[in-house]
Amino acid sequence: MTEAVTEPESDTVVEEPEQAPPAGPSLHQPQRWLIAAGEVVVIVVLVIVAVWAWNRGVVRLEYPIEGREPLISTRYHGNWLGTAAGALTLAVVLALDVVRQVLLAVRTRPQKAADSDM
Repeated sequence: MTEAVTEPESDTVVEEPEQAPPAGPSLHQPQRWLIAAGEVVVIVVLVIVAVWAWNRGVVRLEYPIEGREPLISTRYHGNWLGTAAGALTLAVVLALDVVRQVLLAVRTRPQKAADSDM
């Protein structure tokens, strides 16, 4: 006993919408200049913090000895050196984002020109 399998007939017609749904905010926004400027300020502060932390992390000690040159020793504090490395790493990541923000701000096109490309 075998049953014949038939495809169900579909009387419904799928209509496509006339207008595409509005997209989210576009990538090209001139306000990105402000974001890039703010990030540049943060980068400058992070570099200053990194230099300050590095100088605190490297301590030179000098032990005077009579009749000879003083014995000079260098002591490294890992917490300050790690803070300096972390601040510089964050500054580099922000610098990459500044480049991205500037490129997106420069490539801004008015909506009328963007619509004519379609």
